[in-house]
Amino acid sequence: MVYAGRRGLSELLSIDKGGDDQSKQGKSKRAPLEPGTVSPPRPVPVTIPRPPYAASGRMPDWDARPQRHDAAGLEKMRAACRLAAQVLDHAGTLVRPGVTTDEIDEAVHDMIIAAGAYPSPLNYGGFPKSVCTSVNECICHGIPDSRPLEEGDIVNIDVTVYLNGYHGDTSRMFAVGQISDSATRLCTATTEALMAGIQACGPGVRFASIGNAIQKVADSYKFSLSRTFVGHGVGTVFHAYPHILHHRNNEPGRMEPGMTFTIEPMLCEGSAKEKFWSDQWTAVTIDGGLSAQQEHTLLITDSGVEILTVSQ
Repeated sequence: MVYAGRRGLSELLSIDKGGDDQSKQGKSKRAPLEPGTVSPPRPVPVTIPRPPYAASGRMPDWDARPQRHDAAGLEKMRAACRLAAQVLDHAGTLVRPGVTTDEIDEAVHDMIIAAGAYPSPLNYGGFPKSVCTSVNECICHGIPDSRPLEEGDIVNIDVTVYLNGYHGDTSRMFAVGQISDSATRLCTATTEALMAGIQACGPGVRFASIGNAIQKVADSYKFSLSRTFVGHGVGTVFHAYPHILHHRNNEPGRMEPGMTFTIEPMLCEGSAKEKFWSDQWTAVTIDGGLSAQQEHTLLITDSGVEILTVSQ
């Protein structure tokens, strides 16, 4: 999740990489995404520990310290990430035509608090819901509302939980019924881009290597990459340095064992430039082209990288 991430694994499908005409065709047949009604924030029991921003609704500054963990901290981090993955898996089972994203938010919220955790998005900078649901041309930060999912939609569900003082963060694309070949191709490319970024990781490796690997995949499919939203350190705080850029770059800094951060590339079939709805959260492509995102929380180990939010 990349709320402060403005710069300042689903299964792979076998898809032909050829042809841009399908993307344009899919775009022209689809009605533009429009806001629905947003229900009130859902309550969290007073017994559940909350992150510092939960009461105030403020958006904290990014923590300047990379997130590193000792053995005890890593166990808590693993538990938070494991819960986030389980919640995302459950949310995905609800995706079908006619289900509203608000209903998905309710299910996510209930599962998180039943586990004794807090839904990290809730009241972060005033965000009104417990999960992000980004449909079709929404790049990220979609607010769950009354709009029913429609046959042919694609939706990113972005889950972050705060459990025992640690955040676990993950997202995935889901198809609503039968989707177009162009939408399938975009989702496949985004998964490949995420995995390429992960495979570039390891102790002593430059953070820039992540974006460089992702860019190669996006270029091979002729998709654009969002440069506004980035991955981030995550752990005892929701967002920390370093910025993880998803495009080719020369940013300084190297990965060290014990670090945890997210990689969450957003690929677009047309322009990757965004415009914001009046809620100041929902970021959609300026040309209405589809966008897709995939995300994992990672741990740098002494010998490589571990995906903490992989489905069990």
